[in-house]
Amino acid sequence: MEEVMHVPEVVLNSGYKMPLLGMGTAAYPMPIYDLTYILVDAIETGYRHFDTAALYGSEEAVGRAVAEAIEQGIIKSRQQVFITSKLWCTNAHPQLVLPALKNTLGKLRLDYVDLYLIHWPISMKPGPVDILIFKKEDVVPFDMKGVWQAMEECCKLGLAKSVGVSNFSCTKLSHLLQIATIPPAVNQVEINVAWQQQKVLEYCKEKGVHVALRWICEQGASVIVKSFNKERMKQNLEIFDWELSTEDNFRIQDIPQKKGYNGEDFTHPNGPYKSVDEIWDGEI
Repeated sequence: MEEVMHVPEVVLNSGYKMPLLGMGTAAYPMPIYDLTYILVDAIETGYRHFDTAALYGSEEAVGRAVAEAIEQGIIKSRQQVFITSKLWCTNAHPQLVLPALKNTLGKLRLDYVDLYLIHWPISMKPGPVDILIFKKEDVVPFDMKGVWQAMEECCKLGLAKSVGVSNFSCTKLSHLLQIATIPPAVNQVEINVAWQQQKVLEYCKEKGVHVALRWICEQGASVIVKSFNKERMKQNLEIFDWELSTEDNFRIQDIPQKKGYNGEDFTHPNGPYKSVDEIWDGEI
C-alpha cells in the first residue's frame, strides 16, 4: 500500500474536527461502480473528507467507497472519514428537511453525516432533485427560520454531527445567526484566486463560521478539490508542507475578480429573487 498523505484538520464551532482538504464528488452521469472505485483510490491516497450532495447523484458511490475501503483495510472504521452532504432546494422546506437527510443517509448506508449543509438559500416547489429540469417559476420564498430549525433538529437527533450553509451572503448569514440556536459551523462558498471573497472570509472568521490549494488554506479556509485522476489527487494533497512567497501573494491579489456561477437561474421577475443582486445582497 502506498504511503498515505496526512491532511491537517480544523476544529469547527460544533467541537468536531474537519479535514482542511476534501474531495468533491459531483460526477453525473458517471456510473456508480466507476465512481466508487475512484473514491476508494482517493481514500488510499489519503483523502478523508468527501463532499457530496443530493443533487450530485454521488451519495451511493460515496457510501459504497467507505464500505469498500473498510473491507480492504485501507481505513479501520467509518469514523476515519468526514462526509459532507447537502439539502437541495426542492427539499428546503421545514417539513422536508429531516426526510431528505434520512434519504441521503439511506443512499450513503450511514447512520449520520459529519456535516449537512443547506445547498442554497433558496426553496423550490417540492419535486425531483434535478437541477436540469427546474423552471424559474418553481422558485418560492425561502423560510430561513423554519428550514434552519429543521436542520438543528437533524443535529439534535444525531443524524448530522454539524450543520451549515452554502452560498450564503454575509447579509443572509447575519440574519441566520440572529435566529439560530445552533450556529452554522460552515459556509461553503466559491473561493479561488479569481474570486477571493475577502468580505465573506473576514465576516465568517469574526463570527466563528468556517469557510470551506495552498492560497485558500493560507486565508484560513478549507478546500474542496476535484480530480478523478490518481496522480492529480496526490498533487492536490501536496499543499501542506510549503508556503507561498510574499511576491506570489501580491501577484494573486492583483488577479482580476469574476465569480464563476452567480445563481442567475434562480431569478424571475415574479419570484422571491428578481435579480442576482438580491440573491447575493449586492455583495458580488
